[in-house]
Amino acid sequence: MEAVAEGLWGLADYAEKKGEIGKAVKCLEAICQSHASFLPIVEVKTRLRISTLLLKHSHNVNQAKSHLERSQLLLKQIPSCFDLKFRTFSMLSQCYHLVGAIPPQKQTLLKALDLTASLPPEVSVRLWACNFNSQLANALIIEGDYHSAFSALESGFDSASQLCYPELQMFFATSVLHVHLMQWYDDNSVQSALRRCDDLWESLGPDRREQCLGLLFYNELLHIFYQLRVCDYKNANQHVDKLDAAMKADSQKMREAQRLTNELNALNQSLSRPDLPNRERSLLSSKQAQIQDRISSMNNTNWSAEQPLEPAYFGNTKRPWQEKLVLAPPPIDGEWLPKSAVYALVDLMVVIFGRPRGLFKECAKRIQSGMRAIQVELVKLGITDGVREVDLQHSAIWMAGVYLMLLMQFLENKVAVELTRSEFVEAQEALVQMKEWFIRFPTILQACESIIEMLRGQYAHSVGCYSEAAFHYIEAAKLTGSKSMQTMCQVYAAVSYICIGDAESSSQALDLIGPIYRMKDSFVGVREQASVLFAYGLLLMRQDEYEEARARLAKGLQIAHNSMGNLQLIAQYLTILGHLALALHDTVQAREILRSSLTLAKKLYDIPTQIWVLSVLTGLYKGLGEIGNEMENEEYRKKKLDDLQTKLADAHSSIHHIELIDKVRIEVQQFHELDIKRAMESQSMGVNLDIPESVGLSTPMPASSSSRLLDLDNLDSRRRGKRKI
Repeated sequence: MEAVAEGLWGLADYAEKKGEIGKAVKCLEAICQSHASFLPIVEVKTRLRISTLLLKHSHNVNQAKSHLERSQLLLKQIPSCFDLKFRTFSMLSQCYHLVGAIPPQKQTLLKALDLTASLPPEVSVRLWACNFNSQLANALIIEGDYHSAFSALESGFDSASQLCYPELQMFFATSVLHVHLMQWYDDNSVQSALRRCDDLWESLGPDRREQCLGLLFYNELLHIFYQLRVCDYKNANQHVDKLDAAMKADSQKMREAQRLTNELNALNQSLSRPDLPNRERSLLSSKQAQIQDRISSMNNTNWSAEQPLEPAYFGNTKRPWQEKLVLAPPPIDGEWLPKSAVYALVDLMVVIFGRPRGLFKECAKRIQSGMRAIQVELVKLGITDGVREVDLQHSAIWMAGVYLMLLMQFLENKVAVELTRSEFVEAQEALVQMKEWFIRFPTILQACESIIEMLRGQYAHSVGCYSEAAFHYIEAAKLTGSKSMQTMCQVYAAVSYICIGDAESSSQALDLIGPIYRMKDSFVGVREQASVLFAYGLLLMRQDEYEEARARLAKGLQIAHNSMGNLQLIAQYLTILGHLALALHDTVQAREILRSSLTLAKKLYDIPTQIWVLSVLTGLYKGLGEIGNEMENEEYRKKKLDDLQTKLADAHSSIHHIELIDKVRIEVQQFHELDIKRAMESQSMGVNLDIPESVGLSTPMPASSSSRLLDLDNLDSRRRGKRKI
């Protein structure tokens, strides 16, 4: 009977190579369904093979799970065969994971770890222990048990250390750092995890680091997420540059590999000709060998000779090795995200760090390339026009969520860029796209609802609809569980209330700013502190508290300049400080500050801030009797004002304007919400990218509201609502 099994295994191999997966499965099922008796080990191997095919090439998780559960029962009768037992434990754990059955997954993994602990500490046993600890940590994270997850990852790290395997140590060290970033307990723990990653990465040496491209991207991205969290934007740029260079080098390498592969295919076609002369055949064979050697050397990594035991992610045909960014060797399923998602994430990081510096051309290029790559992947997942989340296969939900979240991040940054440039119609279009994606995938994109509301507020504020802006900011704050996001939205709302200009609105602004100002030092980064100082300084200026306002604003400017590098926020700080200097009759400082602000506003194509600065400069020149400068400045201000009014008119006449500013939340129809949430949660280590929302404050509109915001002599009505924090 063993010969029969060998024959059916061979037929299954042949069918799989031809891409006939159904035939391969039928060949294997013939063994399991036979009335003849096969040895238990033969049936176990067959069922493992069926499960692997089902997981790689289909959505039949439950069928794969049934085969693995049967294999586990059969293996109880066999005292040895530990490798088969380990494989069965690992794949069964993944099946439970995919269907959201976390308790049986944990039970399976704990049994597997008990088995590894009972065996001699051989290399293969310790590698399997690393596998099980990695999976167990992910299961524990889903349940919110972060302390136990840390314990599992540290156990994996210890096993890797006992193996003297620094790449595997690095895998567990970066995983620990990732969990710290997801669940930030205290600064010291996070910084300690960062230092360990740095020390391990440095210890690998340049040659070994070059072979660990997946770890390079994972480690550098985690460092960037940390620096985003603590608002260390200046130091993050070096990590972004390193990733961008690595991505471009790898893309070039992949293009060259594809060119060589095409050339090799053409040579193989020529060599298949029976009438090829011997001399020509010899030359072509020599060239064929050279190309094969080049392709082999290009694909050479520490782990490329060994294929992982399970698919990198479920529900997609297994991708070629060179299309992966592998984090760890077999038997660990060590890919964090597909290469296309990681590369889109690198493009996104370039945009996030380039936008505040006014690098809009590069941002536009990266947004376009990132969104194009994401659309290709969404089509592969079956997401085309008209498809909604209710239509998705359960197994495609998580990967769809990764790409959809990235798409929304690109659109969010596009909205921010277009609003900064006063391209309101383009901002509308991107925001409407976000809204439409959210309506189609409301559960997968649930976290984006607060972002959309915040962007609706930013759009409304930018076009002068301050009451509507405040409404959407407050709604955004209600929708998010992020303390940072709530704070930023409340600050944005306060600025909108200040721009409304009456006593009641100023009082509402103070009610929002006060609690935040009192706790400003409790935030992890400095973004919230810089923002609330801006809003509070603006409010103090409106209340005639010039000296106190200048002190708050000067402190905020220092933070924004030293840590954030957000040119728009710096320009707005400078404009208010220049205005205050003029109000305090310090004309020399006012002129210097306002010119700096105007330079930055021009670099950002920020027309509202330019008009704001120009209005103050006109008053300065008038007070100094510089008639020539006054006339020239006023002429330029009117030209910019005309440009702005044209853009505003286009925005207000758009069919999307009313729906975006309307004081109502987006209405969506929820489908199988629990199933989708479970699928999303089942890959918690992948989904939580921890990318913050847009950084910066909306510029107050200077046209219709300039008398409200900038006329420091006309404050009688405001004094009635004057309060202090």
